[in-house]
Amino acid sequence: MKVPGFLLRRLYVKGSLRATETGFSFELHNSLGSGSVNEMRPLTLDRTPQNPDCSTIRRADGSEVAFSAISAEAPFALEMGRSLTIHVEGTQLTPGKHEIGFSFVVPVVGALGFTVEDVTRRG
Repeated sequence: MKVPGFLLRRLYVKGSLRATETGFSFELHNSLGSGSVNEMRPLTLDRTPQNPDCSTIRRADGSEVAFSAISAEAPFALEMGRSLTIHVEGTQLTPGKHEIGFSFVVPVVGALGFTVEDVTRRG
C-alpha cells in the first residue's frame, strides 16, 4: 500500500518550525487516522540527516520518546486528532526557508514519508 506524499504532508502544521536555544522543533497533527509506528527514520533538514538519538517526539501530556527508542518491540501509538511536537537537539537553524524530510515505518503498510518547506520562527 502506498500513501501519497500530498496526504502525508497534511500531518505537518504549517508555520510551526521554530528555532530553539538547543536546536529546532516543529509540530504534527494526526488528521489521517490512528495507528502505530514501529520505526522512525532519521529526519532530514535541508537534506542533511539528523541524529535519531537527538530527535524526540513529545505528546501533549509532555511525555517524550527518542526516535531511536521506537521499534517493532516498542511501537509509538499515533492517535487520531492528536498533536505532537518533534524536537531536534544540536542543529541550529538559520533564518529563512528550510526543507524538512520526515519518514517512518508503519506495520503492514511499510515506509511512509514526506518533505515540506517552512520558514524558521523564533521561540
